[in-house]
Amino acid sequence: MRVAAILLAAGSGSRYAAATGSTTAKQFITLAGRPVIRHAAEALAPHVALIQPVGDTASLTEALEGLPTLQPVAGGKERQDSVLAGLEALAALPEADRPDVVLVHDGARPYVSAALIEGVLTALKDHPGAIPAVPVADTLKRGEGGVITETVPRKDLFRAQTPQGFRFSILLDLHRAARTSGDSTATDDALLLESAGFSVALTTGSEDNIKLTYEEDLVRLERLIGPTLLPRTGFGYDVHAFAEGRPLIMCGITVPHERGLAGHSDADVGIHALCDAIYGALAEGDIGRHFPPSQNEWKDADSARFLIHAGELIRKKGGMLVNADLTLICERPKIGPHAQAMRERLASLLQVDVNRISVKATTSERLGFTGREEGIACTATATVLVP
Repeated sequence: MRVAAILLAAGSGSRYAAATGSTTAKQFITLAGRPVIRHAAEALAPHVALIQPVGDTASLTEALEGLPTLQPVAGGKERQDSVLAGLEALAALPEADRPDVVLVHDGARPYVSAALIEGVLTALKDHPGAIPAVPVADTLKRGEGGVITETVPRKDLFRAQTPQGFRFSILLDLHRAARTSGDSTATDDALLLESAGFSVALTTGSEDNIKLTYEEDLVRLERLIGPTLLPRTGFGYDVHAFAEGRPLIMCGITVPHERGLAGHSDADVGIHALCDAIYGALAEGDIGRHFPPSQNEWKDADSARFLIHAGELIRKKGGMLVNADLTLICERPKIGPHAQAMRERLASLLQVDVNRISVKATTSERLGFTGREEGIACTATATVLVP
């Protein structure tokens, strides 16, 4: 039995857009690092010989790059128009490549299990159509004008899901006939078979087979698809003495001052403390482990390279930086006028929003080496989420 899938992505997602203000169609928004529709395609791929995407061709090409799909075709005004476009594209294939059965799946349903798909395909051996469905568990009310007009018995009621499966030739003929008659009222493909008197089997659906419709759906899908992330916090501390003849570089910014800081690299006390905080949160040692001061490669090096490495290490582990908080300790220079530029520079190097970075300063009330203006110290904390 040769199986193809039509992956629908032509809908505008008006309810999701209205709820979230998003200008990106819901099937193309990012979910656990990949477009929603890509998750759907990856779920279908092991079970089918062909995937025919239908919708905005440019968006589909970008979202599905690298996956073994057919060339996307444009969708239509109504859902039926889009399904027919996919069916006609499959019908135009050489006869040997045409499918025996076809699955029709909503691109906004990214979390579909192998068992659900196999259940539909198994039912198609005995029925011309099959759909996954979940029994209605809640009491149903019909309302008008904000008041209940009727309680609807829920016995034998089911919530239809996708992918819905059909014998290819039957579904193609029924869609062509509907187009000829001008009837585009079918809310799913099973209705066409039901109206024509064909048997459509009900298979076991899943409560997790969510169609992304509202913002809270995305939160639930993130929990299902994304890894469980645990918070870790690291602490960093660094100190450098003042030195003549060097620029003063702190948190990636050159700060006007009569002296710079002594060190093997550019002696950026802020970045060094922050790197140690990140490495500590990841249990990856300290900055000296990754960039030994004994190696001439790092002499006078731009410390931005160190922080870029720390950020890349977070992402390599599948994690994310939640926030970083730095406190520079010095009598002079004044940090306040430069704090925002420092935040922006650190955020840029770490590829995070600036609101996740805090830079502040304090003095030691003329006590100790910082009070005597012999050097500058910095403390940093970093919280990351990692699997």
